Amino acid sequence: MKLVVLMKRLPDLVEDLEVDDSGKALDAEFLKFTLNEFDDHALEEALLLKEATGGELTVVAVDGEDVDKMLYTALAKGADTALKISGTGEIGSTSHLARIFTQSLADRSYDLILTGVQAADDRDGQLAPTVAAMIGAPCIEVVTGIEHEAGKLIVRKEYSGGVLAEFDVEPPAVLGIQAARQTPRYAPVSKVRQVQESATLETVTLAADTGKSFDIIRMTPPETGAGAEMLGGVDELVKVMESKGVL
Repeated sequence: MKLVVLMKRLPDLVEDLEVDDSGKALDAEFLKFTLNEFDDHALEEALLLKEATGGELTVVAVDGEDVDKMLYTALAKGADTALKISGTGEIGSTSHLARIFTQSLADRSYDLILTGVQAADDRDGQLAPTVAAMIGAPCIEVVTGIEHEAGKLIVRKEYSGGVLAEFDVEPPAVLGIQAARQTPRYAPVSKVRQVQESATLETVTLAADTGKSFDIIRMTPPETGAGAEMLGGVDELVKVMESKGVL
């Protein structure tokens, strides 16, 4: 089975995020970037499938700061090939990113594409279904586990309220992973450095006009409110509600 994991880099959320002087982007001068948490679960689920089926695993990411380290770490965890996409310019919407990924895979064969169910910077959860629509494959989102039995895939999907469903899936297909069956594995720094010395990242260069769908006009930090008023008891709550015309 040929597996592909689409990975997205994000600013490390433990960092203080500030808007740069242009007002259109984050100030990245001192920012560290890391792998999207849900993509890490997608990678772990793909590694488990690879180990169960003896398949091949390719990880794919768009070039940018700290992307090499992210790809080498995936190789250290067990991926076979790492593909870095360059020449895309600034990435716009999720559909733009989906088009970049699908174009980078146009000359490659695959059975299953996995990616995180969403990313912390947009929370739209549309990458997996958009990629699926572009390649004409079925898609299942909010996946919490995949089993390989008798040559077929059994995919578990979570619905609201904790309801679970199982689907029989025939490749090719695209899966949006919410959680892997186990905690994503850790790659020791020494092993990552060893891989950096011995492995090579494949690079594919795309045209910058891959269908960017919008431009960012302005970014602003969240407005700070006046703060909360602490109430001492029910009587004070009633007075506030009366002053607001609720009672």
